[in-house]
Amino acid sequence: MEPAKKGLKILYAILGSISLVLGTLGIFLPLLPTTPFYLLTAWLYMRSSEKLYQKVMSNKYFGTIVRNFHEDKSIPLRTKIIIVSMLWGSILFSAFFAVSAWWLRLLLFAIAIGVTIHVLSYKTKKVKQ
Repeated sequence: MEPAKKGLKILYAILGSISLVLGTLGIFLPLLPTTPFYLLTAWLYMRSSEKLYQKVMSNKYFGTIVRNFHEDKSIPLRTKIIIVSMLWGSILFSAFFAVSAWWLRLLLFAIAIGVTIHVLSYKTKKVKQ
């Protein structure tokens, strides 16, 4: 393998690991997204290491979410509800208790509307019971 490709693979692995850490922090920090970082992690690992990619895809905590989205670009209804509820809860709390500038509140609401539209634009995955 030529040095440039090896260097790029190492860079992808490092960026994937940073994305994985940020996604994990997103579980605990309301305004930091979790799933997009895990999807980015899978994409970066896919380009850097088959072993790392398989670890992400087979992870018992978030592997199913990444795999489902990767395969058919869908989000389960329960996940959509959780995403939108957490998003709006965080935005409303921030807008009314953490921010006093009207333009910043407006920006927060615009972001929430945009993210909500984006999440709802994906098809809903039918969950087998």
